[in-house]
Formats: sequence, structure tokens, C-alpha cells
Amino acid sequence: MRKDPRFPGVLIHVSSYVDEGAIIGNGTNIWHFCHILPGTIIGENCSIGQNVMIGPRVKIGNGCKIQNNVSLYDGVELANDVFCGPSCVFTNVNNPRANVSRKDEFRKTPVGRGASIGANATIVCGHRLGEYCFIGAGAVVTKDVPAFALVTGNPARRIGWMSRQGERLAADLVCRRSGERYREISPSLLTPIE
Repeated sequence: MRKDPRFPGVLIHVSSYVDEGAIIGNGTNIWHFCHILPGTIIGENCSIGQNVMIGPRVKIGNGCKIQNNVSLYDGVELANDVFCGPSCVFTNVNNPRANVSRKDEFRKTPVGRGASIGANATIVCGHRLGEYCFIGAGAVVTKDVPAFALVTGNPARRIGWMSRQGERLAADLVCRRSGERYREISPSLLTPIE
């Protein structure tokens, strides 16, 4: 690991590249064989795993953990505390062709605070992932995912609800880890009881 004078308080492995114009917050670690492109903003206390490509113009909040072999393209925005599992995939256009340039068609893909994306999941661009949702390993997300939803399969469908602490909620909608209580307002809307 090395310290880069452009980013005090950040550790960057010697095999990784950070292009001019990137911003990286204090306490972030960037591991082996990564490439951070211009215009990318990475928050504080993030962990960027091996072989990760981010950018250009991607925004990552504080406390995010991005596991190995993930690419985050223009249009992806991660809020605070998002977990991206190994080899999860974000697309950037819906109908790619090698011989047609579609860089002006990249779609925004906002990911809400505390969301978790499982290993090898695919997030089709242009869909919003709600806060604290949980995308199961290998799922293919083809539509918006509500906050706190647990989705699996291809295409991904809601099979339950998750708490802020990442515990699957039973019928009583009480988190076993924290005791926090939730209320289902509709089949696609869950809210914590404050």
C-alpha cells in the first residue's frame, strides 16, 4: 500500500491507478489492480476490493464496501453504506451493440443507503434500488426495488423484507438483531416504526 500526496489519509495499492480529477475521502482503502477514472467521487472510509473499475463520473458515498471484480460505470450513484458483492454487474445501456456508440444513452442507476447487492447479481441500468434493500446473489434486477425489499431470481422478485441490520423479517416485522419494528403499508412499501 502507498500513500498518494493527492489523497491524504487514503491507502492505495501500488498496482492501482487513480486518474487526475478523482476525489477520494479520508480512510478509504483501494486494493490491488483497481482503476479510478476522472470525475469519480469516493467518500470516506470505503473499501475498494481487487480488480475494481470505477468511473468516470461515478459517485460513491461514505462507508461503502465494493468487493472484487466490480465495475461501476457513468450513471451509477451509491449512497452511504452500500455493499456490492463480488462480481456484481451494473449495465449502462439497455441495448448495446459493438458497432453503435451509445455513450449519450447511459442511464442513471441510484442505489439507496445501506443497500446490499449479492455476488454475481446484475443490475440493469435505469432502475432505482431503495434504501436497505437486499439483492440476492445471482439476481437480475429489471425494475425498481423498494426500500427494505429482499429480491431474488431472474427476473428479480420480492420474496420478503429486510431490516436495516440485514436481518430477514418474519411475519411480525421485528428485527431479531435490534428489536426495531416495521410496518407494511402496501405490498411494495415497508417503513420503520419510529
